[in-house]
Amino acid sequence: MRHVYTLVWWLALPLVLLRLWLRGRKEPGYRRHWNERLGIYGRRAANDEPLTIWVHAVSVGETRAAEPLVDALLKQYPRGRIVLTHMTPTGRATGKSLFAKHGARLVQSYLPYDMPGLVRRFIRHFEPRLCILMETEVWPNLIAGCARARVPVVLANARLSDRSLRKAQKLGKVMRDAAAEISLVAAQTEDDAARVRSLGAANVAVTGSIKFDVVVPPAMVATGMHLREWFGRQRPVLLCASTREGEEELILDAFKAARATLPPATLLLIVPRHPQRFDAVESMVRERSLSVRRRSQLAEGVDADTSVVLGDSMGEMFAYYAACDVAFIGGSLQPLGGQNLIEAAALGKPVLIGQHTFNFAQVTEDALAAGGAMRVADAADLMMQAGQLLANDTARAAMGRHALAFANLHRGATARTIALLPPLAD
Repeated sequence: MRHVYTLVWWLALPLVLLRLWLRGRKEPGYRRHWNERLGIYGRRAANDEPLTIWVHAVSVGETRAAEPLVDALLKQYPRGRIVLTHMTPTGRATGKSLFAKHGARLVQSYLPYDMPGLVRRFIRHFEPRLCILMETEVWPNLIAGCARARVPVVLANARLSDRSLRKAQKLGKVMRDAAAEISLVAAQTEDDAARVRSLGAANVAVTGSIKFDVVVPPAMVATGMHLREWFGRQRPVLLCASTREGEEELILDAFKAARATLPPATLLLIVPRHPQRFDAVESMVRERSLSVRRRSQLAEGVDADTSVVLGDSMGEMFAYYAACDVAFIGGSLQPLGGQNLIEAAALGKPVLIGQHTFNFAQVTEDALAAGGAMRVADAADLMMQAGQLLANDTARAAMGRHALAFANLHRGATARTIALLPPLAD
């Protein structure tokens, strides 16, 4: 069956490359380093480190989640290096920003498309001794290629929703064979572990979510404090973070309708998840006759007439959380699965989240149970609940304390994952 899967890849490759080129019109990063996606590399860089560990983090969220693991691996193996692969330019840019501190000990590349020859060239070029895939990245030919080269594969911080499980099961034997060849799965929850086992993975441990171990960068907190000064210390700030297509319209309409009932001068800080949508979201704001300023254009205070700030910068999500009073986590008003709420909780911010959180089901339920998060039914309910929190300092502070306690309680997944690796990496 894997031969059929590979044939489909070959047939689809011209369309895949065309799509890559077309996406490059809006996001030029897709047209850079295209050769890496085809397993084409220049002269092999000198590598004095005896151990190369390959970590794959598909995009921004996975790259940020990988930070504690990457830092711990380089500490655990002082003569090792990391090859960090991505699928998106935003993921690569995030990795460049996060890991510049490691210098030559961390090398970045795009993941080659999942075809045997391309994977083989990648392994031959970088010579990894261990492959760590973050969260849900299971590629049959990649795993088979690693097995042939005797490179153990670890699925770290693994999560698998019911919906993703059903999709994987449709691939039948291709996915079962891939799962069976994974050396270790470090799952976030017992439910994730059970779903992965049902695909045929044998060695599965529950280690928790590495995202709880992400350290809040002091520089980002300082940036957040500067932003808050610009917004106005006394001005209530509602952050809508990582919003997705179809959500911003709902949020903006609800915000406009609720302005009379929200605390006076409430500022809406909205941060779309995908940078290619920044311009479109700004247009949505202006179409509703709401005054807007872009983060990239801020060099001083925001005047009282500004009702919306558009977060159009990369790598500043911690700063946005630090600058807000209440945080809504996007991807959850529409059936998109939600986004990670841990970063907001780690900064002690009250969290509001919609009904659709299947990608982060357990962590969301845990945050709700801890009193650090609250579900909202829709955009109108979001504005009502946010307004009540913004108007009640005591309730907002208590909810923020619960959120921080929840985040601190679940730390330690990185150490538990690292403890499982030495037999594989030695």
